[in-house]
Amino acid sequence: MNSLAGIDLNLLVVLDALLAERHVSRAALRLNKSQPAVSHALARLRHLFDDPLLVRHGGRLEPTLRALEIAPQLTDAMVRMRSLLTPAGFDPATERHVFRLAMSDYGAAVLLPKLMATLRIEAPQVDLIVSQASREVMASQVTEGEIDLALGVFPTHGEGIRSSLLFNESFACLADASQLAGLPAMDLGDYLARPHVLVSLRGDVGNEIDLALAITGKSRRICLAIPHWSVAPGLVRGTDLVLTVARRILPQGDGHGLAVFEPPFAIPPFDFEQIWHRRRDGDLGHRWLRGLVSRILGDVGPTADH
Repeated sequence: MNSLAGIDLNLLVVLDALLAERHVSRAALRLNKSQPAVSHALARLRHLFDDPLLVRHGGRLEPTLRALEIAPQLTDAMVRMRSLLTPAGFDPATERHVFRLAMSDYGAAVLLPKLMATLRIEAPQVDLIVSQASREVMASQVTEGEIDLALGVFPTHGEGIRSSLLFNESFACLADASQLAGLPAMDLGDYLARPHVLVSLRGDVGNEIDLALAITGKSRRICLAIPHWSVAPGLVRGTDLVLTVARRILPQGDGHGLAVFEPPFAIPPFDFEQIWHRRRDGDLGHRWLRGLVSRILGDVGPTADH
């Protein structure tokens, strides 16, 4: 490969997509090409580089050492080429684009109503595909290029993952107002005497609330474990149940018979972030979306490369 003469540079576009998606069908969808065309291009790339580049393993394509060596240089080259060929800026008012996001229904509740209202006015041709998964799966999907942006709580970040802190969240409790008997809150004894609702994807007690309670040497009875944040507040109305969740998910103002109060023990707050892979840094549309999400949720931290 000493000369560019006779080399189809479109093959490098295909290789960039394959390294990002690690899946022939997804790369084909990304490139708006047929799957056979992408497979044929991969065969030509293997001949060109004299290396398999991507080998099938467990239902996905894994890059070879040679491909891993190529990837950073190829990404930089593609970013520079796109910057040369793409008009300066990203005009959300006219751009047609589909973004793939991942978040829990907590993230959906705090972001999507305002985000969609903004998109319909500022970017009517921008569409979203939103999925839900555990934080581990979402981080993996970002790394593998299956989604563009993930929102959630990510204690650690993998190789090449960038993040932006959106807000710091605290916990609060919710109960039927009649259960407080006019008091502003429950003491720890009353709190522990009541049955509780737990919001957890896995339905276990390995969560921030019960870990914090365990430090006091206490535990609570969980009579209902559900995976959905959005439905949880309505479950305590007319019952003796107590719900302890992230504060932003709770009803504001008049809770129609529901009362919000402070937990009777200390629960550490958590950071809510958006994460993406550094390969998206040069994508002007992606940068615009991240800025919009930060604007809506109140960006309180700089972008960081982890």
